[in-house]
Amino acid sequence: MYRVLIIDDEEPLREAIRILGDWKGLNVTEVLEATDGKVGLEMLAAHKIDLAMVDMKMPVVNGVELLQMIERDYPDLLTVVISGYNDFEYTRQAIRSKVVDYLLKPVNRNDLNQSLRKAIDVLDAKRKKDSDFINRNITLNMSLPRLKEKVYLSIIERSFKSQSNEAFLPLIGADDPGNRFTAVVLRVLNLEQIRKSRFHEDTDLLHFAVANVMNEIAGDHFGAFSFASPKQERELIAILTMNGGYAEDIAYHSMHQMNKVISTLKELFGIVVAAGIGHSSPDVMQIAASYEMAKGAISGIDLLRLKGATVTNAADKNVSAPKDNQSLTSRILNIRTALEGGNPQHAKALVSEYIKRWKASEQFSIGEADRALHEFVILLNDMSLELGVKPEQLPLTGDHALRGIGISTDFGNIEQYEQLLYAILDFFSGQIRKSQMTNQPFEVGDIKAYIDHHYFEEIKISMFSDKYFLSREYLMKLFKQQFGFGIHEYVQKVRMDKAKELLSDPNLKIQDISEMLGYKDKNYFSKAFRNYYSVSPSEFRSSNGDS
Repeated sequence: MYRVLIIDDEEPLREAIRILGDWKGLNVTEVLEATDGKVGLEMLAAHKIDLAMVDMKMPVVNGVELLQMIERDYPDLLTVVISGYNDFEYTRQAIRSKVVDYLLKPVNRNDLNQSLRKAIDVLDAKRKKDSDFINRNITLNMSLPRLKEKVYLSIIERSFKSQSNEAFLPLIGADDPGNRFTAVVLRVLNLEQIRKSRFHEDTDLLHFAVANVMNEIAGDHFGAFSFASPKQERELIAILTMNGGYAEDIAYHSMHQMNKVISTLKELFGIVVAAGIGHSSPDVMQIAASYEMAKGAISGIDLLRLKGATVTNAADKNVSAPKDNQSLTSRILNIRTALEGGNPQHAKALVSEYIKRWKASEQFSIGEADRALHEFVILLNDMSLELGVKPEQLPLTGDHALRGIGISTDFGNIEQYEQLLYAILDFFSGQIRKSQMTNQPFEVGDIKAYIDHHYFEEIKISMFSDKYFLSREYLMKLFKQQFGFGIHEYVQKVRMDKAKELLSDPNLKIQDISEMLGYKDKNYFSKAFRNYYSVSPSEFRSSNGDS
């Protein structure tokens, strides 16, 4: 016998829950109502409530505040959150609280009673004495979703012990011989972009949004349970459960429903997802193999042809071994030489060579791109450490640490992947250059020497301020103090001195001299020369020849 409290300021919703709930079948003897969070707290204090259904948008005390108070004052109380698709900002606390389930508006009979059944199952489990392990976890206030997630992960990781954990199997429907299980892996291709633009940099909130859409849409044909991968931030895992049916039918419906999921995610939030679907099996322990197939299906997606959200079936993918020509290892010494010598453009050209090779290949899969990216970061980390960069300035924990240095690892096509590799190379190039300058004293004469040898190139002060990590103003002041000219003035002086020297050779045309000095326009050179010497190049040549 259980008592339920509905806390919601909308009378139609409270009435719908009262009418649609299978209270008798769920062994619920009393359903109470509270019109807002404040009244709800008063009723919790006055009555022994087993389950509270909490709306997130309420006046006086909203759902976020109410969940925090419940977690503090009523740690054994089970809660079901009621929210809408666009209420994710209000459900941050729900993600962190130990809620039993999330019920989306508008409420329908099937979803309501599924959520209630989950809660009643937990309440029933509390009262059972035949499983010390379940009771111990319930005592620690582990909610049903956390328990189910733990069970699924232990199966996926092949650490589930059937004999000792058999009491958990009914929680995931494994006690029904008619159920078939399918693993789906969803990879968010634009996680960084959407996390910042739509979810206030809260990854948990983004995961919650994806899981809600997944569970809502897939639930048309399957029981669906989704959760974030503990190992891959941009990956979510979903387990689809279907009662009866042929494997071919399940594969068809899985593909159809996942296409609806990725379309809805794009439409609602701009989230771009690649989904991989594993095989279905009546054996719950085969979820591990299904998950590996789903991961392999995503890894096998051809990045060269990927144009956005996509769904792929494990049966359609044969994941190939990495090809030798996709490893940057053979070029890392050349890249090191270029970066150590202060020539990042040459290093970039070496990476570009590989990108062109990948683009020209028959296939370059997401899995191969992941491996190449991971390897690239490791090699650059090792190189940077050897060249004196401090460990705390590097993403030593791998490519997932790139966000900490301001690099987004999103890529949904080969062009985005190319820009990601260049951004990584630029970062390491800057760290190596900074380390070299820290260990070498700065000489302002180096700028003068560079101008003396490269006067015919376009010379900007930013070239030197970036290289030596000194301000523009400081460099200009230092240069003028030592040489009596500003940097731009000195460039002009060197060019004009050289111009006089070249004009003394009658075999050289003024157009040729202009180009040799770095002026692309003959008229611009003539004007600059006249402003500097008060005569045109032709007049100077004539007077020089006459003398």
